[in-house]
Amino acid sequence: MRTREPQALGEGTLERMARILAARNIDPAAVAASADEPEPYSPLSALANAIPPRYQDATATHPQVLAWTREVAEQAVAPSLGARPQVTTGPSLLLAGVVGTGKTHEAYGAVRYLVEAGLGVRWRATTAADLYAHLRPRVGVDSERELAAVSRCPLLILDDLGAAKSSEWVEEITYRLINRRYNQMLPTMITTNLRIKDLRDYLGDRVASRLAQMTTRVQFDDVDRRRLRAA
Repeated sequence: MRTREPQALGEGTLERMARILAARNIDPAAVAASADEPEPYSPLSALANAIPPRYQDATATHPQVLAWTREVAEQAVAPSLGARPQVTTGPSLLLAGVVGTGKTHEAYGAVRYLVEAGLGVRWRATTAADLYAHLRPRVGVDSERELAAVSRCPLLILDDLGAAKSSEWVEEITYRLINRRYNQMLPTMITTNLRIKDLRDYLGDRVASRLAQMTTRVQFDDVDRRRLRAA
């Protein structure tokens, strides 16, 4: 492949640029300085870009969810002197209740709480159905590598567990994901519309057993707040 060497700007071009900037009362030195300076990093701006628009203003208000955020914050570790503490390990939550009770809202609100508390949080959010679709074997995609990345993520929101159609493959993938996070004690927030008994029927004893050990169950009132707001 042929490559071209970068070409220097001619004096005429530089003079024209200088005249344009002068006509607009722009200091060429300021332009050059700003081009060299990286934009300041803002964790809150990064958070806003990552959270879906519907949950941009989400805040955690449930007492058990707030207690979880405080426990995770207490276990955060600074990688070096003066560095921000990072979320690396901690307990997990199982947020259970019917559709529309605010489970996903609370989960995103918990992430916001941790970021606003000044912690470094590498996190990921996905619905269970989207995760299965992403991990299905297909040409050009290393599904094992993708599963490993999700499994190692320091903080994971796994939304709507139990909403996808059950199968042996779904049960196996869920077991491998949950088991890895269980062994590494990585904080995971799981939302589901199913009861624990139904989760056992849906995912099998191995997954249900690990969920029972690694999570604190938070039961939401059986009131669909979305329908109430619409009414």
